[in-house]
Amino acid sequence: MADSGEEHFVTPVTEDHQTTCWGCGLRLLLPTYAPVFKCGWCGAITNQNVNKPETKCLWWRRLRDRCFVCTLFMFMFFVICGGVWAVYPVVFSVSYTCGVLHCILTMTLAATTISTFSLAAFQCAGTPPIILWGSYPVVGKGGLENYTFCHYCSKPKSPRAHHCRSCGTCILDMDHHCPFIGNCVGAANHRHFIAFLFSAVVSTIYVSVMSAYAGSHIWPPLKYRSPGHLNGFSSDLALRALKEVVLTLLSSAAQLSAQGLVLVYLFVSSVSVQIGLSVLLWQQLCYIYEGKTYLSHLSSRGSDLVEEKDCQNIFRFFGCPYSILRYLPSVRNSRKIHKK
Repeated sequence: MADSGEEHFVTPVTEDHQTTCWGCGLRLLLPTYAPVFKCGWCGAITNQNVNKPETKCLWWRRLRDRCFVCTLFMFMFFVICGGVWAVYPVVFSVSYTCGVLHCILTMTLAATTISTFSLAAFQCAGTPPIILWGSYPVVGKGGLENYTFCHYCSKPKSPRAHHCRSCGTCILDMDHHCPFIGNCVGAANHRHFIAFLFSAVVSTIYVSVMSAYAGSHIWPPLKYRSPGHLNGFSSDLALRALKEVVLTLLSSAAQLSAQGLVLVYLFVSSVSVQIGLSVLLWQQLCYIYEGKTYLSHLSSRGSDLVEEKDCQNIFRFFGCPYSILRYLPSVRNSRKIHKK
């Protein structure tokens, strides 16, 4: 009777929600309508509330990539042909040996840059492996561990794969989509992309050095004004001297021939390109050193997972044999030795 005055609240129990695992096909009873669940048999992850987005801009992205690729090809051929036309007369006028050596280096760098660019641009970036799914007797236990279903491709997607909306397919170990090569950078062409960056940086350095060397031979003589008006110790002496140098260079540049203008353009463009490509190459090597890709680096922000930074990641990326890798020092071992 003491409990008669207490109020009792009855909570209705929701019925179990029946769903089907896309990985193995087993029918599962969920206690609630869970938006995301993981199958206990095959390990596949299902997202119930994913709507397939529209891909109306796919053709526009592909057209943009084709334009970038054509523009980059035209730029490379212009640098090669313009450099040959503007630099060769100056180099061969110095000595025949220098001219022949310049020809060999030019052909080697041009062939390496164009070939690595073609491999990175036109080779498949890497598709996920074909796996069996959708039937319980076929899919083994844990066979689809942490796999998700790609609603763009209507296929299973491994944890290492990412769907690219520009390419319209899933890419294995996707780093990023580069519009300048018109392709994704993934497991199959990442090495070619790094080789292209390295070759392009070396080529642009060589172009800038040779264009500066040839330009110094054909540049009109500089005519400075009398330095008498710069005497004294005024505060704006340095500014006046710099202004005088700039005016002298502009007046002499107005007398340049077409060959000299091409050399100036080659020097400015090669220096600008090599700065941008050097930064990109350094960033890529840092991610490889950390054992990550650009997308995995973005996804790991804010997490407590600490990746092992090791030089062996770089050698392993470029296909160095394991027998050589075990003789290379690692960061972890060097830290232990340092602590001792």
